[in-house]
Amino acid sequence: MKNGAILNHFLQSPTLEISSEEFPFNNFQLYKETIYSQNFTPPLTLMVGKQAEVYFEDYLNQSKNYSLLCANLQIQGESETLGEIDYILKNLRTKEVIHVELACKFYLYDESIGATMESKWIGPNRKDSLREKLEKIKFRQFPIIENRETIQTLKNLDIEVPTSQELCLKAFLFIPKDMRSDDFPQTFQNCIVGKWIKLEEFEKEDQTALYAIPDKKKWLLPPEQLQQWQSFSETSSEVLKQIENKRSPLIYKKTGNTIEKYFVVWW
Repeated sequence: MKNGAILNHFLQSPTLEISSEEFPFNNFQLYKETIYSQNFTPPLTLMVGKQAEVYFEDYLNQSKNYSLLCANLQIQGESETLGEIDYILKNLRTKEVIHVELACKFYLYDESIGATMESKWIGPNRKDSLREKLEKIKFRQFPIIENRETIQTLKNLDIEVPTSQELCLKAFLFIPKDMRSDDFPQTFQNCIVGKWIKLEEFEKEDQTALYAIPDKKKWLLPPEQLQQWQSFSETSSEVLKQIENKRSPLIYKKTGNTIEKYFVVWW
C-alpha cells in the first residue's frame, strides 16, 4: 500500500459528530477528495494525536475545498501562553473562515459510568474520557477565539477572525462483546470499529487464528500494513504481561482474509 493510500485511510476513518443539548457543536465537513501524496511519509515516531495532526494538515494543504490559514497557533498573554488554536481555515466553497479543533481518540463503552451517552466512553486504560475531551473543547479550546490577545494575534497575521467554530473528532469506538452496534445512536454506530473483552474471554479465542498486537504508534495504520503476526500462544503471553501492568492491548485477529480488532481490558 502506497503512503498516499495510508493518508487516505486516515481521512476515511470514522468522524464522530457531536451535537447534543450539552455540546451543541458544529462538526467539520471532510469533503470527499482523493489526496495524492506520493512523497508522504507516515509519522510513525509520533504519538497518535500528533500523527493525526500531520495527516489532517497534509489533507488541508492539498484540499481543493479548504485553504489553511494557520495551524497550531500559540496565543500569548502578558506572562504565559493562554492556549493554542489548532487550525484556522477558509472554506473555499462558502468563503467562510473557520476555527477547527481536531481530536483523534480511541474509546471503550462502559455502561456503568455517567448518565449520558457522551459520559459512557472511556480510554482503554481509563485515563481519559469522551466527556472530558468535549468539556475541554467547550470551556477551554473554543472560547480562546474571543480573547483580545487572539484577535490581536490574528490581526498581526492579517487573518480574519473566524465566524464559526467546528470540531473534527476522529473516533474509534469499541463496545462490549455482548452488545450490538445497533443498540447505539447512529452517529456512534458509524464509529464502532470493534469490541472489547476481558482476559478470561480472550483465553477462549480461536487458537488457530493469527494475531498481532501493534504498538500504539501504529494504531492508525491500515491492518494490511501490519507484518508481525504470531500464534495464539505467543500473543497470549504478551497479553497477560500487559494486563499485569494494567495496560489494555489492542489486538488484531486474522482468520483467513478476515481481520477483526478488539481490546483486552485489565479493568
